[in-house]
Amino acid sequence: MYRRNLALAAAALGALAVLTGTAGAQEVTLESVQAETAFVFNTLLFLMGGFLVMFMAAGFAMLEAGLVRKKNVSMQCLKNIGLYSLAGIMYWCVGYSLMYTDVASYIGTFAPYSWPEAGAVNEGDYSVGSDWFFQMVFCATTASIVSGAVAERIKLWPFLIFVAILTGIIYPIAGSWKWGAGFLDQMGFLDFAGSTLVHSVGGWAALTGAIILGARSGKYTPEGQVVPMPGSSIPLATLGTFILWLGWFGFNGGSQLAFGDNANASDVSRIFINTNLAAAGGVIVAMLIMQARYKKVDVTMALNGALAGLVSITAEPLTPGPLMAIIIGGVGGAIVVFTVPLLDKFKIDDVVGAIPVHLVAGIWGTLAVPITNSDGSFVTQAVGIVAYGVFTVIACTIVWFALKMTLGIRASQEEERQGLDKAEIGVEAYPEFA
Repeated sequence: MYRRNLALAAAALGALAVLTGTAGAQEVTLESVQAETAFVFNTLLFLMGGFLVMFMAAGFAMLEAGLVRKKNVSMQCLKNIGLYSLAGIMYWCVGYSLMYTDVASYIGTFAPYSWPEAGAVNEGDYSVGSDWFFQMVFCATTASIVSGAVAERIKLWPFLIFVAILTGIIYPIAGSWKWGAGFLDQMGFLDFAGSTLVHSVGGWAALTGAIILGARSGKYTPEGQVVPMPGSSIPLATLGTFILWLGWFGFNGGSQLAFGDNANASDVSRIFINTNLAAAGGVIVAMLIMQARYKKVDVTMALNGALAGLVSITAEPLTPGPLMAIIIGGVGGAIVVFTVPLLDKFKIDDVVGAIPVHLVAGIWGTLAVPITNSDGSFVTQAVGIVAYGVFTVIACTIVWFALKMTLGIRASQEEERQGLDKAEIGVEAYPEFA
């Protein structure tokens, strides 16, 4: 039926060409119709996946707004819209070219990116503009991961300067190693949609920031006990999680990079199923472990269990069967439950749980790839994880310390006590409860 419809389309286009006198200029064939159809559907996949991933910016904003205290909610909203905007500008200024243009094993080109003028059609298998947009929203996601981990005590402008460097320089260079056909891609490192390239890079950046910044005032007693600091709104955090879950279908499904034929459309469907099952597995495992260990189920652990399941399956969402997808996501959910108290033991204050979710679950998901993908190697996967970790930690540590020694990155104790909504930006999210 598919080929019959294409043949009919080709015949119709040929007849139209004869009637309009353009048949001599360009012959319309079945192959040309197939190529044109594939171009349209591939481009549509990039655009749909891109706007779903863009909507994840709202998910991060709502998740963070719900998990910080009410005196810092406006600041988190401002940081999230600011970082998304900065990421878009920086990725155009230099990021995309560093990641994809003339990559020489480790780095691309320092230059703004440009695409064909309006009306140009010779763009390959998909519109290059759609590819840029799709890659840009991934870049913004990396910065969003950092925002929640360093919440409630970091200054606005030093944070945004860090974001500019992360999205314009650090992430694109790291991305070129795999997706830009750099040295890790040549080694056979596999990361389908970015468990390491996006999530672990964001996680390492968050970890270095949280350590250098220090914990929130009063979070840990001198004896090492943890002082609970409940968030402002569980409903907001839950909404944010569901938005992120929805956006992940674009994150993983769009990373198939093709939608113009039966095989690719079927693969995208399978990716959707595995993505959903992994998130569900992360939720259920986190809930079961919480019930068994603490006799109560913490809703924030369940929310982060979903996100950890999603991160875990992101490195390879196509090759696992349904049961294996649930297992991979379930391990991610377990990672959250066990890693959160481990961070508290070392007095690393991660307000929203970004480090367990994105860094540790990202590492697990990347290591799990060869379990279902025969093209993968555990050794190569480990080499890639270490390479990304070493580079990101060194680069981000330099930037964080440079900002600390110049502008300062931490709010004063009095500003922190008042809340950054009032002290730094002057707009309180809930003024009636101030």
